[in-house]
Amino acid sequence: MDDSLLSQLGGDMAAKRRSRKATSKTARRPGRAKPDPTAVPDARDVEPSQELPAKGEKLYYRIGEVAKLTGVKAYVLRYWESEFRWMAPQKSRSKQRLYRRKDIDTILLIKKLLYEERYTIAGARKLLRDMGVGGTAEASLAKTLEHRTEYRRIREELVAIRAAL
Repeated sequence: MDDSLLSQLGGDMAAKRRSRKATSKTARRPGRAKPDPTAVPDARDVEPSQELPAKGEKLYYRIGEVAKLTGVKAYVLRYWESEFRWMAPQKSRSKQRLYRRKDIDTILLIKKLLYEERYTIAGARKLLRDMGVGGTAEASLAKTLEHRTEYRRIREELVAIRAAL
């Protein structure tokens, strides 16, 4: 046999093998695709698997549910608890973390700052503190006192204007 005929037969045989492999895989697991081992998902590319439930649907979420809703792994949430001390959720009697809707919103904000805006953890912590998210009681008390003095000053001005009329 000449070489062109051998190469043609070899090519045909390889094509048959490929098609046989493809049909055997689909026959074993219909509807399932084998994951690409070379594809490495990036945390910024991970989209939440579900939409967040409407308010009033559920009061508390466990860490696994929050991980699915936000697209942040559970171990990352636990790490963020140590970095953002005020983010620590309540715990049940069985010591399971119970997140509320506002905790999930805070997690989504932290995720955006870290992954999209490219803040460091220290930078995100400082920005969130400045924004008043999860601030200490002292900071909120100081803001309340500032507001009260401002309200008093405005009220005194209004009383003075009323007396002048």
